[in-house]
Amino acid sequence: MDKNFYLQYAAVEDQHWWFVGRRQIVEKLIRQLKLPKNAKILEAGCGTGGNLSMLARYGEVAAIELDEMACQLANERRITTVKQGSLPDQIPFNEQYDLIVILDVIEHIDDDLAALEALSARLKPNSWLLITVPAYQFLWSYHDEINYHKRRYTLKRLKRVVRQSGYTVQYGSYFNTWLFPLVAGVRLFKNFLKIEQKPDASSDLNLPAKPINKFLTFLFASESYFMNRVNLPFGVSVVLMAQKTNSTL
Repeated sequence: MDKNFYLQYAAVEDQHWWFVGRRQIVEKLIRQLKLPKNAKILEAGCGTGGNLSMLARYGEVAAIELDEMACQLANERRITTVKQGSLPDQIPFNEQYDLIVILDVIEHIDDDLAALEALSARLKPNSWLLITVPAYQFLWSYHDEINYHKRRYTLKRLKRVVRQSGYTVQYGSYFNTWLFPLVAGVRLFKNFLKIEQKPDASSDLNLPAKPINKFLTFLFASESYFMNRVNLPFGVSVVLMAQKTNSTL
């Protein structure tokens, strides 16, 4: 992706309702894991680093990112040293972690199975993988194109590839459920009419007016109440928690 995309990404990541809501949902799940006091946490594909401050509340954080510009922007946050790397073959850390977080990343990778297997090798026995991905191939849109996505997932498909990678799935659910009818309606309408954005558009990154952004943040983040309690039946995204058990050694 070009430099301007990452600059805009970094500018909105701390405020935009989607990033803030997802971060609150992820944090709720992490709190329920009861990680050890000095937990070692790896974020694989940290982008411009918007999650690092939150993750640092739960342990010692390390992070990798493929893009050089995103690495630079993430390092400007001065939370941890973000190293450039990629999945599955260029992970610049050899430590064992209590938690690996990989948020909206594996949809960018040709071989998602190999990527998840590589991360398993960096997890301690009985430790955790927390993963999010975009849901439903029928929601494929220009947003997926400019973000170089390879695929979108159903919950069933994500569970299958995670289990094939040697993990035990402990919880999985759709999320961004309340806004699903609106998002799906807009995307399907645009796809039906073949409406495309301009080639230089940075899809879905515009920050709404403050009252709207605040309301959307509240609405999206309210789904955190249901996380690890029930499985939401549909949504724009999928979240899954899996555990590396002794059998994966």
